[in-house]
Formats: sequence, structure tokens, C-alpha cells
Amino acid sequence: MEFRHLGRSGLMVSEISYGNWITHGSQVEEDAARECVRTALDEGVTTFDTADVYAGTRAEEVLGRALKGVRRESLEIFTKVFWPTGPGHNDRGLSRKHIVESVNGSLRRLQTDYVDLYQAHRFDVETPLEETLRAFDDLVRQGKVLYVGVSEWTADQIARALKIADEMGFDRIVSNQPQYSMLWRVIEAEVVPLCEKEGVGQVVFSPIAQGVLTGKYLPGQPAPAGSRATHEAGAGFISRMMDDDVLRRVQDLKPLAADHGLTMAQLAVAWVLQNPNVSSAIVGASRPDQVRDNVKAAGVKLDAETLRRIDDVLAPVIERDPARTISPTRRP
Repeated sequence: MEFRHLGRSGLMVSEISYGNWITHGSQVEEDAARECVRTALDEGVTTFDTADVYAGTRAEEVLGRALKGVRRESLEIFTKVFWPTGPGHNDRGLSRKHIVESVNGSLRRLQTDYVDLYQAHRFDVETPLEETLRAFDDLVRQGKVLYVGVSEWTADQIARALKIADEMGFDRIVSNQPQYSMLWRVIEAEVVPLCEKEGVGQVVFSPIAQGVLTGKYLPGQPAPAGSRATHEAGAGFISRMMDDDVLRRVQDLKPLAADHGLTMAQLAVAWVLQNPNVSSAIVGASRPDQVRDNVKAAGVKLDAETLRRIDDVLAPVIERDPARTISPTRRP
């Protein structure tokens, strides 16, 4: 495993992070989830990403039990706050009340005294940004949170947060967690340039485009039974990439992956890691062999010609519009 700094901070994270967005507490049984976590640890993964909302808080519980007994100082545990975790009107968003209550719930479920990174899961248009950042800063000073980050924020939102933090003496954002893959490059035009300048690293999710870039989805054919495209939690997210033109072009990448001795998944994960602003790539898994496959992307170097060939194959179906990074216009 290779390691990188999280943005310009002193925290080192594994190039491959293990995430449990759809899997833990919903798609796979707990025994399988624990085996995936053990495999990740055996393969050198030290960074684990989750969120309070995943599987209705069950994902944090499963991860907490799976990591129990592992030396806490050897791990970097990330979680998030924003989406609803209860029926109340304050069980959501980035108000001081919800942030404080949510982190306490996350710590309890994760069975830890602190999280290494606490992330605003989306931007909250109904809460003053100063309130959110002060609440985060209070958690840092209390030792419940070591670093703060955001997820799927626009460049303007990140810039505003950094400006307020500098003016008010708060801990600065050190990371952003966006969707990023060969097919989804909306952060490249605005978010990445700003973050490179300001020392904010990307912890990217869906580097394999929800499995599309593995090549297992074939044009003109139904999705394999049990795949993410057939699961209630993942089908809506992946549907926009299930176009036959996209799937045909992904198939055209197979010879390129083979030329480099890589699986399609390894090529996809290695591709996002070529971006120097990426601190870590989050991979999920429902089986241990998927973990073992994905982690082999760590340390892989792709030359300029390979990157050019990938662009040539995918160019017509790449999404680049920075306006596709959006948060709800009101609290959910």
C-alpha cells in the first residue's frame, strides 16, 4: 500500500480507502462485511470511510464492530453529517444542534472516542456557514474530530468556507469528497484548481463508476443478478451510466487494461490516483476478492500515452460540467 497526505495536512491516508456506502447494513450480510474489512486491513488499507446516513446508521455500527480490537492509532476513520438520520426537523442539515448530536451518535456507533475526519456530506443552504464551521471547530477543540472536510461541495462553497475559517481562526477544511472517475470529471474544471491552490485534497468516491468501469455491464444485455445496478440502493445512482454507448466504450478499454497487466477495476482506480490532488480513492466491496483486486491499483503509474488513449476512447461520454456538483436547494 502507498500513502499520501490528506491535502496539505500532516495526516497520512492509504491511497485506497475502504468505504461502506451501499454494502454494510444493507446489500451484504454482516459476516461478509466483516470479512471485507479484515481483507482490507490485511492488504494494508488503513483509511475507512462511512456516514451516519448509510443504511439508516447501521453502516457505522457494522464498521465499528468490524474494527473492534484493531489498534485505533493505526486507523483513519472518516464519517459524515447532513442527510436525515431521524424523523425530526432538526435530524438533518448542518446546524450546530444536528452536528453535535450526530457526531455523538457516530462515535457511539463506531465505538471510538474520535473520528479522524468529519465531513459535511452536502452544503446546507438553510444554515449560516459560520455556524457550521464554528460547530466543526468546537469539535476539533474538544478532541472528538481531528480534521474537517466536505463532500460534493462546489468550488465557490469551498472557497467561502476557507475564507470564513481564515477570518475567524477556525480549523480549515482539508478535504473534499466528490464523485470522480474516468467517466465523471466534473471536479476538474473548478474544484481541483482551487483545492490545489488551497491545500485541500480529494477523497474520491465511485472511482469505478459504481461498477460500470469493471466492464461487467454489457451493452444490450440486462445487468447481472445481484449487481449494484439491480439493488434498490444503487440502481438509481448507476442508471445514468447504463447507456449502451457508454457500455460499448468501456468494453473498448479492456485491451488497454490487459496491455498493462491490470484488471478493468484496477485501471479505473489507478486512473483517479494519477491526479496529484487526489489523496485517496474509496472502494467498496461485497466480497473479499473485490478488495484484493482493487488495492492492487495502489502505486500504479500510467504514462501519458495511456491516459491519452483512455481519453480518446471515452471522450464523447465523459461528463465534465462543473454544474453537476449540486446540493439540495432545501434540507431533505
